[in-house]
Amino acid sequence: MIGPNGSGKTSLILALQRLRSLARLPLRNPPHREADERIADAPSAGLAACATWPPHKEADGRVADGRIADGHIADGPEISWHFTPPFDGVMAVMRCVSETECDFLDVVPLPSGAGRGDWPKLRVALAGIRCYVLDHRALASRSLSREGAELKGDGANLATVLAALQLHAPGAFDELREALCRILPEYDDLQWAFANDGTVELQLRLADSGGLVAAEHLSQGTLYLLGLLALAYDPTPPPVVCIEEIDRGFHPRLLRDVRDVLYRLSYPEASGLKRAPVQVIATTHSPFMLDLFGEHPEEVVLAEKHGEAAQFSRLSDRKDLTDVLDGGGLGDMWYAGILGGVPQECATQESAPPFETDKTDRSDQSDQTDQPDQSDERGEADNLP
Repeated sequence: MIGPNGSGKTSLILALQRLRSLARLPLRNPPHREADERIADAPSAGLAACATWPPHKEADGRVADGRIADGHIADGPEISWHFTPPFDGVMAVMRCVSETECDFLDVVPLPSGAGRGDWPKLRVALAGIRCYVLDHRALASRSLSREGAELKGDGANLATVLAALQLHAPGAFDELREALCRILPEYDDLQWAFANDGTVELQLRLADSGGLVAAEHLSQGTLYLLGLLALAYDPTPPPVVCIEEIDRGFHPRLLRDVRDVLYRLSYPEASGLKRAPVQVIATTHSPFMLDLFGEHPEEVVLAEKHGEAAQFSRLSDRKDLTDVLDGGGLGDMWYAGILGGVPQECATQESAPPFETDKTDRSDQSDQTDQPDQSDERGEADNLP
């Protein structure tokens, strides 16, 4: 997803997290009660929400636009979710009481498609949605040995996740280590060890000297790469992975490798893996990253803000896309504003540009002394925006 700040990219990810939370609640009248009861329901205490099956309908069969039940309002904002097979026969509608609070979920069977009565399985898939805002400080921290089940949202248990991967899936760990050393050839090994306090810490070995570099001394980009690799080489990854600012911390020349890490999740067959593909939703502000999707514009979604509403459109749906790309790469066209999805320009001001200075005054001051005036240099610096 590309777009300016405040265009709704993060809001979409938050909506997915809300869908996951609402889907964990038991349905009021599920289509298959026995199957639904076999699903372990998470505690719903403190979550002012409920779900219904079937949705409340008017006499003509339409979903009601008025009050549904228990004081919940259905005529407020809505978010409708459609799914790919084998659940393309189901629609989930999040009903909201305000622009920022959605507290009601309708599960609506569609006239056609698969999985119309298979809400329990879809619930399990939705419960697997994971969203990440990786933080380099958290990624570098030591973690408890019991925290290795899956990577936390900020990456705080990265060390234990990689240690568990080597213990339980050594083949996947070896492939991860090989990918890391290929992308960052200054290292030739990835190691972990127990610290004195019983926590697990990460270390990378330098290829030229054999010295070990603790995680706390690694660069931010290296830590972000380790976090992405931990997701990509998980033998049983989540069905949906959301990652904020996928390009953060990386040199532009490494972005192709970052994209390929994402492709390992989304296209497992290309890597010789026999598992279901993962839907990756990643945000970026980098035109260099966008350039890497020039041959696959269907994988790019443009977010734009219109008043208080966010609008999302697939780039490949543009009828003039071929003509636009004749003028340059995707990144250039986006940066130039031709594709849209860029910040609005401020109204022009008649004041001088921020770097303009009064050259006459400065020359007059310089004529007053034969010595370099350091205070003048500081004065110019103060004028910088």
